[in-house]
Amino acid sequence: MEEIYTKTYAKNLDSQDELRAFRNEFYLENECVYMDGNSLGLMSKRAEQSVYDLLASWKEYAIDGWTEGNQPWYYLSESLGEKMAGLVGAEKEEVVVTGSTTVNLHQLVSTFYKPEGSRTKILADSLNFPSDIYALKAQLKIKGYDDSHLIQVQSEDGHMLDEEAIIHAMTEEVALIVLPSVLYRSGQILDMEKLTKAAHERGIKIGFDLCHSIGAIPHQLHDWNVDFAFWCTYKHLNGGPGSVAALYVNEKHFGVSPGLAGWFSSNKEKQFDMEHTLTSAEDAGAFQIGTPHVLSAAPLIGALDLFHEAGIERIRRKSLQLTAYMMDLIEHELKDFNFIICNPINDNRRGGHIYLEHSEAARICKALKMKKVIPDFRKPSGIRLAPVALYNSFEDVYDCVQILKNIMQEKIYEQFSNEREVVS
Repeated sequence: MEEIYTKTYAKNLDSQDELRAFRNEFYLENECVYMDGNSLGLMSKRAEQSVYDLLASWKEYAIDGWTEGNQPWYYLSESLGEKMAGLVGAEKEEVVVTGSTTVNLHQLVSTFYKPEGSRTKILADSLNFPSDIYALKAQLKIKGYDDSHLIQVQSEDGHMLDEEAIIHAMTEEVALIVLPSVLYRSGQILDMEKLTKAAHERGIKIGFDLCHSIGAIPHQLHDWNVDFAFWCTYKHLNGGPGSVAALYVNEKHFGVSPGLAGWFSSNKEKQFDMEHTLTSAEDAGAFQIGTPHVLSAAPLIGALDLFHEAGIERIRRKSLQLTAYMMDLIEHELKDFNFIICNPINDNRRGGHIYLEHSEAARICKALKMKKVIPDFRKPSGIRLAPVALYNSFEDVYDCVQILKNIMQEKIYEQFSNEREVVS
């Protein structure tokens, strides 16, 4: 066997890994190979400490915790937004940590979807995560339109989108565009800069769902002139289950009234004047709605520190190395077992995970879990494997593929039903 396909080779790669020390920052279950960080990132020790610190501030200050202590709660959404801005290439005032992914999408569409004349349609795609499509259809209904006003660009192969097809669909009927930055199944990266330029040339505002790209790839939202974006924080950002989401609004839109106004949309100097006429914040804070979920935002304080120390460019470099190594191993070790690699091969087009298809995918994922490898199943036949740069090793990748090979050789998957679990 060639050296590249040995565990010794994987260990040698780990010895040269410039980010290897960050693995010690996370809680890794003994003997478990975690490959599901694109669905829920692992807990870091610093995120855990941040929660304890916020609890302590509640215990010590009670209501004065809103303005006292190391992390005053009143300003937490904005301070975390500033801390996160570098990961999306935004100005510090353009990002705020607030709400959930879908609530933020509702907020942004209600703000920027302004049907007028023949421009009444929203352009999306056929491969997006269902929640985004639900929200877009709901916003159309609120404005008095039916689902025929949602244009979904189709995929020729069921895995990838063609940017030229998306641009072709940017007709004079389109009032707003909402697209994913990285496709949640295949991991394809869309060319956000190209699509934004094309949209603006046609007089259309455009926003992106960054759920599967934030913390995995660099962005330059401000320089690309993207109008808005939104994302969760519990995948690559490791903010914990249900951690508070975030949004970006380009500074050129500051002063636009939020579509869904609330108390925390207020200018902070005016908020406690208790007036019934809203004086909006003059930055992305205007797009908050309700009181910050302080305890659910707390893990992000520590989690984001790790990203500042590691640097998104180094994270991306290692991520590409991990996924390229995994694809090489899959092609060599699993060539006889009918797996199809359905993610982009090209580094410039591939996000932070590998996407395989197999007719027995659900059974294979259950067998992997039994063998202490944690994958992610996507109905009907998809297996996502995400080697995360901050805590996965090259040895993890090697072990994952070898365990998968053993499952196929011994047909261990046959003892399971080929149906998804409740949460997959």
